[in-house]
Amino acid sequence: MYKPFDIEVIREQFPILERKINGYPLAYLDNAASAQKPCRVIDALRNRMASSYANVHRGLHTMANETTESFEAARGKVAEFLGCPSPENIVFTRGATEAINLVAYGLAHTINEGDEIIISQMEHHSNIVPWHFLRERLGAVLRFVPVLDNGALDLEALRGMLSARTRIFSLVHMSNVLGTINPIRDIVPWVKATGATFVVDGTQMAVHNPVNVTELGVDFYCMTGHKLYGPTGIGALYGTAHALENLQPFNGGGEMIEDVFETHVTYNDVPHRFEAGTPPVLEAIGLGAAIDWYRQYDPADVRQHEMAVYAQALDGLRDINSFRLVGDAPEKGSVLSFNIEGAHAHDVAQILDKYGIAVRAGQHCTQPLMERYGIHSTARASFGIYNTLDEAERLVEGVKRCVTFLL
Repeated sequence: MYKPFDIEVIREQFPILERKINGYPLAYLDNAASAQKPCRVIDALRNRMASSYANVHRGLHTMANETTESFEAARGKVAEFLGCPSPENIVFTRGATEAINLVAYGLAHTINEGDEIIISQMEHHSNIVPWHFLRERLGAVLRFVPVLDNGALDLEALRGMLSARTRIFSLVHMSNVLGTINPIRDIVPWVKATGATFVVDGTQMAVHNPVNVTELGVDFYCMTGHKLYGPTGIGALYGTAHALENLQPFNGGGEMIEDVFETHVTYNDVPHRFEAGTPPVLEAIGLGAAIDWYRQYDPADVRQHEMAVYAQALDGLRDINSFRLVGDAPEKGSVLSFNIEGAHAHDVAQILDKYGIAVRAGQHCTQPLMERYGIHSTARASFGIYNTLDEAERLVEGVKRCVTFLL
């Protein structure tokens, strides 16, 4: 049973939203970079450190067992949140970046010179650079699916690029700049027909829309905690049983092994073979608390609210002649990237900060996408569960002041 979606009650659970910046109430519109934390997450971390903390697994004393139970319970919460069949399909990582690197490294043994890896022009650098490693070291060919003018993926071009040479296809589920939501389920049959491995970066999507990896049918799916109102330093990689068994370990050390001899080693079972050393124990427990908190609310209510705030901001900004929206695909999330013609995005962000409005400005780790649109950077307002229609209006008024000052 979901709780009623009451924006004031939700905001009361985020202590930082009471802060003032330069004398103005904080309007935090930088959620695509990192979200703020509710009291449940803050308390979970504090209480764990204060009452029962120890290293996990293999310990025989009470606190080790208690912490291990909480740590593994968090794995189960992630599995349920992503709709995967078992907690054993979930590998804890430091974030989505490490998850994608783990997959790239772990699949290197399947790549030969001339094999093709396909990604898109809208990818975050975290879903570009690891594949460049395979290009540099193994002679793989890295190809980019074009993005249309409105920010949608060029599906016709994608179908023409997939072939028997394709070994890996890696795609963002929701763009951190364009807000575009890619039709993963429709694309899966095309990729599977080639025998390629399908990797999805779900960093943004998992925060704003329900995800069921079993229904999607992909091989790997990754998410991160700090955008989901949880701690930094924690993320998760989902993999099918077959895909994880085919993956070579990324890091070596304690816990990921079964036996170590002078002549050889044997590896632990999945998922533990991919979690070398002391894992992010507190962070994982904090992520579990964030998921518990977030799942109190109907995902449909959350999306409806976020998109209403997005629409309010966009409607107001479109009245500004120099305003240019970047990304207007039919299916998108609550990410609003824009430029003011004649003004630098960094200047826009700094002026907005004077009025307590936090937005991001820059390339957002998507340099190929910026080059595709012939721009250097954008300002980006990204909306989360606690943002309000009033904050959308404040953004509009703030940008109007930017125009007055800069143009």
